Amino acid sequence: MKSQLVFHGTLIHSRSLDDLAILENAVLVLETGGRIAAIREGVSRAKVPELLRSLKLGGEDHANVRFLRRTEFLIPGFVDTHNHAPQYAQRGLGQSMHILDWLEKVTFPNESRFSDPVYARRVYSRCVDGFLGQGITTASYYGSIHAEATKILADLCLEKGQRAFVGKCNMNRNAPDYYRDESVESSLRDTEACVAHIRCIDPEGELLKHVLTPRFAISCEDALLAGLGEIAKRNGDLPIQTHMNEAATEIEYTKTLFPGFANEVDLYAHFGLLTERSILAHCCYMSEHEMERLKELGCGVAHCPVSNMTVGGGFMAAPVRDFLRRGIKVGLGTDSGGGFSSSILDAMRQALIVSNAREVMSQGRDKGLTIPEVFYLATLGGARVCCLEDRIGSFQIGKEFDALLVNADSTGVMTMVEEDDSAKTIFDKFIMTGDDRNIDEVYVRGRLVKGGIS
Repeated sequence: MKSQLVFHGTLIHSRSLDDLAILENAVLVLETGGRIAAIREGVSRAKVPELLRSLKLGGEDHANVRFLRRTEFLIPGFVDTHNHAPQYAQRGLGQSMHILDWLEKVTFPNESRFSDPVYARRVYSRCVDGFLGQGITTASYYGSIHAEATKILADLCLEKGQRAFVGKCNMNRNAPDYYRDESVESSLRDTEACVAHIRCIDPEGELLKHVLTPRFAISCEDALLAGLGEIAKRNGDLPIQTHMNEAATEIEYTKTLFPGFANEVDLYAHFGLLTERSILAHCCYMSEHEMERLKELGCGVAHCPVSNMTVGGGFMAAPVRDFLRRGIKVGLGTDSGGGFSSSILDAMRQALIVSNAREVMSQGRDKGLTIPEVFYLATLGGARVCCLEDRIGSFQIGKEFDALLVNADSTGVMTMVEEDDSAKTIFDKFIMTGDDRNIDEVYVRGRLVKGGIS
């Protein structure tokens, strides 16, 4: 009986920011539990049975061997470090509005609908399916304020096989009466209930974690931030996410609400919400002090170039090169809702464009990003931001197999593959012009969650 899945072909992954590995004629062997058991490079097709016997797999007769064509390759699954699940149905709405106006007129009315569990299940089911279809094997989700809807989102991620951080959104001020937590106590109580639910349905945390989710300081009273900080202190495994320094109007408004703090980094740190588990979305405007503090605290940045260019008010080109130069963790976020696209491929392309603008703005100090670098941000970089780099993000023995099988010959708009194209050229064409139609199969922990074996 065939029990182990084996791939033979091209594997492409990041070993580090500046080391893109393209392994041709490689063999990747999975354990039955979804971890990578072996990787060998430079093995001809004819030598595969011999290699499998040496690995005590008994040759092709005892393993399910997938021989990839020249136009097919495996890459690690994409990691979306910043995503608003309840905004899945509002993508593309309110573009070019200032962030606070966009929240009031588009987002809060939409998110309030998730008080209805039936509506929540319908939208969230489409949401998880949609992101898996785009190759997003790991997502850090902001939920709505509703505990029941947040539990539904977690249930669906587990059922459909997506690795996810799922957070009940905390907000008890500067929002409409119809869409805010009733009190600090109820917000914290609902948060604890969501933490307990996720631990109940996934006790080992194999796929799911609750992520503490104060929307941003504007929407949280001091006592709510302090309460979330206490939960974080008592639960050292829980990630934390919030928005930081997204837009000029948001930054100035925050200062009026918290006059005792000169900047948002010191504010969140005061409440115990900045640790190595913190995922900070945007970080478009950063002082030297804030940069140094993020590095010191080990926080990660979720770079969201699509939404930064289309919602917020201004050309918000985050200093990504500066983050990377300082050793600050950076991943990509679709910010789907604020970002009109749910595609990490689109986020990679926009990150390239924005980085070129940043190079001009910085008079050449912050050099533009490269294709290998934005690919790193979408995979291993995102895994580091989520503190999952020991489990996912690259192909390494012992890591879990979160992966995409890319087919460059699929019908779609991707640039055609020519006979003399190298593996690197095919990879570049996919990153810059491919889409979900080129992602034939998606695996999470070795489980096929999109596509089928032909």
